Amino acid sequence: MPVFRAISRTAAAGTVSGVLVAGFLIAEPAAVSAAKPRTWPVNCVSDDSPEAAERLETRLRRAVQGRSGTMSFALYDRERKIGCYYGSGRRYDSASTIKVTVVAALLRTAQQQKRELTSRERSLARAAITRSDNNATTVLFRQLGRTRVQRFLNAVGMRATRLDPGGHWGLTRTTAVDQLRLLLALTRPGDVLTAKSRRHVLNLMSQVISSQRWGAPAGASTQVDVRVKNGWLPRSTHGWRVHSLGIFGNTRRDYMMAFLTHDNPTLAYGITTIERAARVVHTTLVPEASARRVPTPMPPEIGDGSAPY
Repeated sequence: MPVFRAISRTAAAGTVSGVLVAGFLIAEPAAVSAAKPRTWPVNCVSDDSPEAAERLETRLRRAVQGRSGTMSFALYDRERKIGCYYGSGRRYDSASTIKVTVVAALLRTAQQQKRELTSRERSLARAAITRSDNNATTVLFRQLGRTRVQRFLNAVGMRATRLDPGGHWGLTRTTAVDQLRLLLALTRPGDVLTAKSRRHVLNLMSQVISSQRWGAPAGASTQVDVRVKNGWLPRSTHGWRVHSLGIFGNTRRDYMMAFLTHDNPTLAYGITTIERAARVVHTTLVPEASARRVPTPMPPEIGDGSAPY
């Protein structure tokens, strides 16, 4: 993939700092007071497809307008080299989205030990991703230990992600831009994960049970392969955390997105917020699709159990 440097208008003006992700400069705004939430602009940038980026930015701005709660996202279209971000440097409790990181760290550890996963590890990894099984994730997290998980975060470049000091993996603090880095590591050659390890994670993400396939896949073309992992957790502060990671592609399309939200009054509200934006992304990037996936039915208002409520 040719490296390019697309800089948002805001970043170019010098009002925010940024870091290169997949070759484009993506903003990481400074931390702000929880008492006074900040509203960020939607920015979509591309040197190769500026008109498409501008069209996507306009539509995403409309999609997020008027929604309560706090939302961040980061997305990248590898084919047209379009990058979009919205509050992508704000930290959120990861909830069950961390399970992708845990399984990827397991595979990297096995690589370094020059071995295959055991049948037990394969079973635990499958349960953690496809059914969002918390017990399986806890077993794998404890087996790996904080040090190995942190080494994986460092290797991927997820420098804003912080493991919970209390040991609750679901309270790992992360950002949309770091989750995009993870998705990129799963979808391109590199020295972090072998092709076999990447296929393993992607295969699990493609087999998530139907009741957990809401969020980022909403409105995707039926001609596009879908990989997804969600997180949903209510707590006494910031209400519902509702997150969705998605990777989408076929022979002509290759794009991915990470949505993180909190301060949602209900799980359903958070899902609706994400799906409004996701539909815009899919219909803008794949406008010629003749058939699109409909949203899954709203799940019951029960958290994913990734951390104490």
